[in-house]
Amino acid sequence: MKTFYVRAVGALLAFGAACAFAQTPQPPEIAARQYILIDLTSHQVLAERDADAQADPASLTKLMTAYLVFNAIRDGKLSLEQTLPVSKRAWDERKGGASVMFIDPTMTPKVSELLRGVIVQSGNDASVALAEGVSGTVENFVAAMNRQAQAWGLKNTQFKNATGMTESGHHSSARDVATVAAKIIEEHPESYKLYSIRQYTYNHIKQDNRNLLLGRDPSVDGMKTGYTDTAGYCLVASSVRDMPNGKRRLLSVVMGTASREARASESQKLLNWGWQAWDAVRLVEPGKAVATVPVWKGATREVALGAGTAGGAVFVTVPKGEGERLQTRIERTDPLVAPLVQGQRAGTIKVATAGGTVVASVPLVVQQAVPLAGFFGRTWDAVRLWIK
Repeated sequence: MKTFYVRAVGALLAFGAACAFAQTPQPPEIAARQYILIDLTSHQVLAERDADAQADPASLTKLMTAYLVFNAIRDGKLSLEQTLPVSKRAWDERKGGASVMFIDPTMTPKVSELLRGVIVQSGNDASVALAEGVSGTVENFVAAMNRQAQAWGLKNTQFKNATGMTESGHHSSARDVATVAAKIIEEHPESYKLYSIRQYTYNHIKQDNRNLLLGRDPSVDGMKTGYTDTAGYCLVASSVRDMPNGKRRLLSVVMGTASREARASESQKLLNWGWQAWDAVRLVEPGKAVATVPVWKGATREVALGAGTAGGAVFVTVPKGEGERLQTRIERTDPLVAPLVQGQRAGTIKVATAGGTVVASVPLVVQQAVPLAGFFGRTWDAVRLWIK
């Protein structure tokens, strides 16, 4: 493995890892039991407290409920214009003061209407109707929720229902909730737009979205509130801004705050700090080669290598003023011998501080396939490699 150093204006960050800078910005005091702030552009955690502690997620549960419904629509199992029956079980969700959409068994709401009932109105009745529409029974749907959580490696999450009502064994964590929210944003961008709706009227009953930041911060375009006596007041908030190097999105989760106002103000405080104390820097342009290197025994003599990230772009979030002080280092396989397939790992891009501390690591991959050369080309390169 050979190493090549390159000066850069930015840096990369290994996904999900915290930055290791000498003077990392300290977050403000957040009045919440658990919280986490993530820059989704770089997939970097900027701040957290007890983010892996198991807690009652309340209606933040409905993020996973909605995610599975979005998947069902994508896969053709449901359509937005399809109507669904309202079972007695869904109707019974109106009892006990729970949030509801006010549907009843005489109605056949559309999937699009029920989604708004879940997302804007936080309706437990709508959640049950959709769960039954996707999986036949709530129990089957909850099993699918847990399978998805396991597939993502959410070690602190277990679902017992699709609504978020307090139940023994029903728990999640701030980090796990953030993962579900990020999956919706990244995999279902069109459906995510529903989370910015500030009011929804169904059956002549108008209800406001309980996410107060939608009306206070124009950069906030989602995402979900939750409350039970056990959970306290919870909020997932997502904020996006146009920056010189593209869009940047922050995602915050606060759990266990004292009031509806507190969950909004503490989330706002966390987001503001993320924007003010950190910069997102793009090191690699989308689809651009990081290096062009020789290939041995290949039909072509060279191949372009790029970052093994979605779209080939690479961002890092750094404390303000730190970007120009970092170095990138390319560690790549040498010799690189054909055949090569697109996306094949060919090394690593690393970023280090001026003092040499590695703070980031991203796969370096082959951008185009390279088939084997003919007999004489392979033979000649074999001789050259032997001499080398």
